[in-house]
Amino acid sequence: MLEEVERWLATRSWSVTDRPLHRIVAAKQRTGQTISVVLPALNEEETVGDIVTAIRRDLVEEVPLVDEIVVVDSGSTDRTSEVAAAAGARVVHRDEILPRIPAVPGKGEVLWRSLLVTAGDIICFIDADLREFSSDFVSGIVGPLLTDPEVALVKAMYDRPLTVSDGHALGPAAAGQGGRVTELMARPLLNMHWPQLAGFVQPLGGEYAARRGLLEQLPFPVGYGVELGMLVDALHLVGLDALAQVDVGVRKHRHQDGQALGRMAAAIYRTAQLRLARGHLVRPSLTQFERGEDGFEPRTYSVDTEERPPMVEIAEYAERKVA
Repeated sequence: MLEEVERWLATRSWSVTDRPLHRIVAAKQRTGQTISVVLPALNEEETVGDIVTAIRRDLVEEVPLVDEIVVVDSGSTDRTSEVAAAAGARVVHRDEILPRIPAVPGKGEVLWRSLLVTAGDIICFIDADLREFSSDFVSGIVGPLLTDPEVALVKAMYDRPLTVSDGHALGPAAAGQGGRVTELMARPLLNMHWPQLAGFVQPLGGEYAARRGLLEQLPFPVGYGVELGMLVDALHLVGLDALAQVDVGVRKHRHQDGQALGRMAAAIYRTAQLRLARGHLVRPSLTQFERGEDGFEPRTYSVDTEERPPMVEIAEYAERKVA
């Protein structure tokens, strides 16, 4: 391992227990920074309510840490919006944000647009499909941003067990097997091309917090490549020592099937490819195979090739900052 990465692991990797909640709240009050929690959501009625409830109870009502909880619904066909609102979140629909730019499907699209409808100095992203959620996920990753002015982005790290549909782990051997795209695609890419980022335990994790001043300068891949792209771009913009990670325990969520993971991997590879060469894809699509009545049938899916520009380049955002 690079000596620089070993040093970074010793100085920029922490546990949630390293910063007690009262210390974090005191730092927030001292510095006057505000915190927005954003949950991108698509058909997450089963889990989004419990997540919002936990954050509001623990970090809004019991202690004044979080200033707003915003669920950005990206076109749910279930009761995601109603459940989130009933739990105390402000719900905003993706297509209502920056309507002059037609929205495209994808998680990164939602995260990018969320900058326009939040006010916090620190933005904390939390996936909306987490089960057995703990508010430590929020307090743990915003803690370093409140207590250390040199830190600009913090990723959560955790055990990620491979679970079945009811949320139960498949057994001890599956304790660390939930991050299949991370291990098969993202980690090899980072180690080979951006070895300074080799120390991140969960580079693709959806739970991370960053200063608005950093996020507004970053391009956002519209799809699943957003986490890798953001990490690589932040490294180049602010340097390794401005990045950190915090151990928050265990993350349980709904898992994708193998073919969905293949599409995620293709989007992540495309994101890496653009950052390596800033070139174009020879074939921006992925063909997978499914068994049908007459044998294996090809299914071709497009790979996300679009990125949103840094938010500071958007006129509406600039106008809002002036106002």
